[in-house]
Amino acid sequence: MTARPALTPQLGRTRVMAILRSADASGLPAVARALAVGGVTCLEVTLTTTGALDALTRIRAELGPDVAIGAGTVITGGQARDALAAGAEFLVAPVVDTAVIRHAADRGIPCYPGAWTPTEVCQAWQAGAAAVKLFPASTGGPAHLRQLRAPLPDIPLLAVGGVGIDEARDYLDAGACAVGIGSPLLRGADQDPTPEALDALTRRARTLLDAVGATARAGETTS
Repeated sequence: MTARPALTPQLGRTRVMAILRSADASGLPAVARALAVGGVTCLEVTLTTTGALDALTRIRAELGPDVAIGAGTVITGGQARDALAAGAEFLVAPVVDTAVIRHAADRGIPCYPGAWTPTEVCQAWQAGAAAVKLFPASTGGPAHLRQLRAPLPDIPLLAVGGVGIDEARDYLDAGACAVGIGSPLLRGADQDPTPEALDALTRRARTLLDAVGATARAGETTS
């Protein structure tokens, strides 16, 4: 049996995954730099963004090994192969597709598939997910996550979908290992990456890490 890949280290340290979803990828490198300055070092570039894979490759080259760059909305084996070829360090999906999960796991790459029910969560975990993305999290809120954790305490859950900066701590308190946040964090900086917008993004990133009690910032080590 293929060994289960470990949780992405940057995700484990910061407990935050920033979701970079945009109409096109032109502003994403600047957004990624601003997030990294703020200490958010686990970044998902969604494949629904035009030019996503080229942006992923560029961001990884620019930011180096301290920042983990993954591909999101990966729902087919072909997309998984293309994302890994572009340099994705993890895969994220809105659904449970065991072929995608196993393709990543066979290569030692963490995969975070989306699930909602206990059955889906178990299927994703048994297929080799590094953690399971509870999606969309806001539909049931922290209470739903807490109910899932009760009978499935050994399966790490990543809360994604409608999670805002102000709600992030509630999901962690309910048992989430981390949260994924997109538009509430970016707030349009991807479409209009002015210096002012990017500075504000960096400040929001720091506020978010403070809210979730991240164990380490970029360049720091845990005690």
